[in-house]
Amino acid sequence: MIQPEKIVIIGAGFAGLRLAQDLMNHPNYEVWLIDKQNYHQFQPLMYQVATARLEPASISFPLRKVFQKAKNVRIRITKVTEINFEDQFVNTPIGDFNYDHLVISIGCTTNYFGNKSIKKFAYPMKTIPEAIQLRNRILQTFEDALNTTDPNKLQTLLNFVIVGGGATGVELAGALAEMKHNILPKDYPDKDFSKLKIYLLEGSPNTLSPMSEGSQKMSQEYLEELGVNVKTNTFVSDYDGSVVTLNSGETINSKNVIWAAGVTGNIIKGFPEQCITRGNRLIVNRHNQVKGLKQVYALGDIAYMSTPNYEHGHPQVAGVALQQAEVLAKNLSKLSEGKPMKDFEYKDKGSMATIGKRKAVVDLPKFSFQGRMAWFTWMFIHLMLILSIKNKLLIFMNWMISYFNNDSTLRIIMKPAATKVKVKTKTE
Repeated sequence: MIQPEKIVIIGAGFAGLRLAQDLMNHPNYEVWLIDKQNYHQFQPLMYQVATARLEPASISFPLRKVFQKAKNVRIRITKVTEINFEDQFVNTPIGDFNYDHLVISIGCTTNYFGNKSIKKFAYPMKTIPEAIQLRNRILQTFEDALNTTDPNKLQTLLNFVIVGGGATGVELAGALAEMKHNILPKDYPDKDFSKLKIYLLEGSPNTLSPMSEGSQKMSQEYLEELGVNVKTNTFVSDYDGSVVTLNSGETINSKNVIWAAGVTGNIIKGFPEQCITRGNRLIVNRHNQVKGLKQVYALGDIAYMSTPNYEHGHPQVAGVALQQAEVLAKNLSKLSEGKPMKDFEYKDKGSMATIGKRKAVVDLPKFSFQGRMAWFTWMFIHLMLILSIKNKLLIFMNWMISYFNNDSTLRIIMKPAATKVKVKTKTE
């Protein structure tokens, strides 16, 4: 009997999870999926967790549940600290894992562009814990506003500044604006929240700059209809926790700055410098093989692949990650059968963003549309991408309740436990 080859996948994001699923029960491969968390998170709906529209469990899927029927998939929850490419093993706090094939799909983290003060004081939103932290901060701000009488301190508290006019920033700004109009007057009848201001700052000339001209224009119009102050061609040069300084010299007093302005790759110790390019991404060929390394592949946001259609790399979106994982799974099967591998070619199926109730923009390969139909399309596509039937139903029910009564019942501030329990380690 032929011994199955061992594939180690680092990262259970869209690409890593899809690759493991496609190789599930493959007779020629034993799959080891390593991630710091025991769940897969659906990032496109992260902003709804941050604005108390969805519970974290609605967009999180336990990895062991996903692979309950897999005979060849092993899951380990730990952090990879270093990779030894010469001896082909990855180092983790729980031990070393050797591999025949290694797949890097660890995605990206928030890019503060070297500004340490922004990193210290601004709120990121790339993970479930970060989304919960932001939700707590947003809800606590409203509570603090009740007890703030000084008008200058109150305005500083009620100024929300979102940096980055991509899909995340636009969707978050729209959700906060709807919360201001539909929820706060009911939750806080004794407080006037009309002074709450939402700023969306974007460095390029338009919001949703990768999308079509029509979608860019309508997204900004929708935001302004909701009362969002949109500032394009605007960069944040500094933030000290109370004052946002813009490249124009203008300042905005704010205690709530949300950073959605860019990402940078998560690089693990051990990679040669020649493998890494702009944005901390790993250079790969058309088979997703990392430059200069044998049996090592990279997928999704971390992978930089130059093709005739995408000379400067593919967009860092879920669609690319899923398609790369699908092609790599087929190529690994071909490899095990001694057949030549197929080049990857991204098929852009479109992009979309929602700005609020009945307000969304959708770009398809041959045409784009906005408004109510785009909003229903956005909801349908995202529901179809959710992994489990249970989660689909939970999200759909929450959306329907919110649609008919413009409200949500999830506004719970989750504070850390008062008593911290120390867990004794093996070395103690």
